Amino acid sequence: MLITAGRVLTGAWSEAVVDGAVLIDGATIVAVGPRAEVEAQAPAGTRVLAYPRSTVMPGLIDAHVHLVFDAGPDPVAVLQGRDDDALLGDMRNRAEQLLGSGVTTVRDLGDRNHLAVRLAESIASGAAAGPRVISAGTPVTPPGGHCWFLGGEVSGVEEIRRLVRRNVAAGAKVIKVMETGGGLTKGGPATWESQFSPGELAALVDEAQRAGLPVAAHAHGTDGIAAAVEAGVDTLEHCTWMTSDGFELREDVLARIIAKDIHVCPTVSPHWRMLPKIFGPEPAAAMVGLVRRMAEAGVRLIAGTDAGVQRAGFDGLVSSLAFYEDLGLDNRRIIEMATAAAARALGIADRTGRLGPGYSADLLVVDGDPLTDLGSLSALRAVFAAGVRHEPAGTA
Repeated sequence: MLITAGRVLTGAWSEAVVDGAVLIDGATIVAVGPRAEVEAQAPAGTRVLAYPRSTVMPGLIDAHVHLVFDAGPDPVAVLQGRDDDALLGDMRNRAEQLLGSGVTTVRDLGDRNHLAVRLAESIASGAAAGPRVISAGTPVTPPGGHCWFLGGEVSGVEEIRRLVRRNVAAGAKVIKVMETGGGLTKGGPATWESQFSPGELAALVDEAQRAGLPVAAHAHGTDGIAAAVEAGVDTLEHCTWMTSDGFELREDVLARIIAKDIHVCPTVSPHWRMLPKIFGPEPAAAMVGLVRRMAEAGVRLIAGTDAGVQRAGFDGLVSSLAFYEDLGLDNRRIIEMATAAAARALGIADRTGRLGPGYSADLLVVDGDPLTDLGSLSALRAVFAAGVRHEPAGTA
């Protein structure tokens, strides 16, 4: 298949290739570059899709989703009222919704009974439509801790190690630890409160590293963030720097995040403009300011929406990216956060996040130029996941 377009963004974020093309063989990209050069490499009879007024670019990556949740007012109650077969069907529908919005890879950071692993296998085999799914399986939490209802309650180092090994055996590609509490868990620990000791965190990271898997740490509280950084996690999720009476960004911890090359996923809701109404004007301004401080300091930020929790639907990544535009970040950096940088954080930068020979054919066709107008990411013409063309949401 040969895709030609008015411009091609390869993901190197230099100038766009004007009058460019992408040559695909099955699920893999064969060539990218100026149209005349790429056309010369296409075998006779190659199918051609021409988009002369559009941009071809890498598919988007949402680095933090929960496919088991429905994004409604009480996602936990809905989850608990569904058996696994029904829930898996719901998850398939949500995966299709993500794909239709231009997301070709997701990292699912917590499900029940490894359903996201099953869904990932169905998508990879072609039995279901959806983005590539990098699944954490069962998140690790203490008894009664955040998201205990997903089945990952453990107590002590040995139980932590056993749960990590079970996730590995089930096919998880990342280990998720709930280092602090969270608002989704009614009656659980406070959002800022740490849940594991330094020794327990160290054991979890060690067990994951033995299996060659990265660790993603849910960490709202400043103390929990510091402990996760010290333990050597690979990504920090949320990273809101909460304390019992407000917010406190510790510059020494921030410096270690940068020095250790830890990626941070702030999990910005598609409805981020509602923050002042939900939390109050001053706390909302403080949270926004902390993300700005991390961005200015050079933290490796990646895009994620926490899709599935309240008010975070499965078609909202582009709306979420507008938060960073409002923050003043350059469009190139924002797009990289949702493509190449996210792929690097997920450990799949050799497969996706860019357009180049040997990479998976995960790409979008959008009207307009996202480098000058981020809103053009919503003007989808086509979505390709592993070389298979899918109609974007809202098309006939």
